[in-house]
Amino acid sequence: MARARKRTRTLLTLAATAVVAAALVAAFWPQPVMVDLGEATRGPMRVTIDEEGRTRVAEPYVVSTPVAGRLLRVRVEPGDSVVRGETVVAHMRPTNPAALDVRTREQAEAAVEAAEAALRVARADRNAAMARHDLARGELDRIERLAEREIASPAALDRARQEARIAAAAVETAEAAIAMREAERSNARAQLIGFEDRGLAAALDANAPDDIPVRAPADGRILRVFQESETTLPAGSPIVEIGDIEGGLEVVVELLSSDAVQVAEGDPVVIDDWGGPEALSGEVTRIAPVAETKVSALGVEEQRVPVTVALDCPPEDRCSLGHGYRVEARIVVWRRDDALQVPASALFREGGGWAVFAAEAGEAILRPVEIGRTNGEQTEVLSGLDAGDAVVLYPSAAVEDGSAIARRTLQ
Repeated sequence: MARARKRTRTLLTLAATAVVAAALVAAFWPQPVMVDLGEATRGPMRVTIDEEGRTRVAEPYVVSTPVAGRLLRVRVEPGDSVVRGETVVAHMRPTNPAALDVRTREQAEAAVEAAEAALRVARADRNAAMARHDLARGELDRIERLAEREIASPAALDRARQEARIAAAAVETAEAAIAMREAERSNARAQLIGFEDRGLAAALDANAPDDIPVRAPADGRILRVFQESETTLPAGSPIVEIGDIEGGLEVVVELLSSDAVQVAEGDPVVIDDWGGPEALSGEVTRIAPVAETKVSALGVEEQRVPVTVALDCPPEDRCSLGHGYRVEARIVVWRRDDALQVPASALFREGGGWAVFAAEAGEAILRPVEIGRTNGEQTEVLSGLDAGDAVVLYPSAAVEDGSAIARRTLQ
């Protein structure tokens, strides 16, 4: 009996030891590394430079004041349609006179008095000239009668005629002097007109020919109104801006100089995130030869190059897009219709080159690869992989050549 109990105890001890040993083996047995897997595929691939842009009218027209004067209140509003040479966008009137200080007014009043005195002198000279003319004319009549009776000599008759003509010319000179003095008096009186004169505004408004209509120089719409209220402006001051939104809309993208050197005229552009249901298409038409220094939101100075993109889509596809709107431009600098590509997250540096871990039969196999272009998400593979090969994404330090791996599944 004692022998049977001893045998049972021994068996139980062996069984317990075996269970513990099995548990230890299971606990320390190498487990496969859980990884995310991707796949090498063939298909179209493109590399783009993405940057925010602004729409603008290709040929805007800024309507300015043709002369210095008083601009009446502008009645047009942004969005109004205008026709070249027909639509009046503004009206101008002569400039109101400036206020006169005490010195200027005294000088103007003195000038008026001097002009009136000069006018009186001119009138007196005319009276004297008329008296001499009457005397010369009477003398000529007497000499002519005497000459008819051959009492006066021909020489005396010639002298009388000359004196009469000189007297007539003196009268005409005196009358011209009077007209000149009257004009000087009017000019001197005009210097006394100030903006506080009550009858001035009515006189200017009643003078219809002085109204200067400013007409639209091109067909399109009013984009901006620079000056709406009535005011006095010098010549060349901007009033409104006109542009053709339907037919002349383009996009300006400011690229970093390092990105701009990769862009060429004629590159296709995809306009996205503009608010419409579908992306718009365009083409690079101009790259500025000079970069501009801009400060980023982080306070870093950057060299930005303006790149102009012409929209080649129908106007009805972008009917709600206007001047100065924000868009997202994707400039295609490279594309291939049939490229072998893998996710960029599968690549890592190995010995001065690039490599991936290919998943084969539950193991990670290190494969050097030669890569081409990359767009940040996908990378072109020139050699080292075939279409359909599975690769490890985001390989960690636990993954090595020959490591056992297993696909991570979402719980």
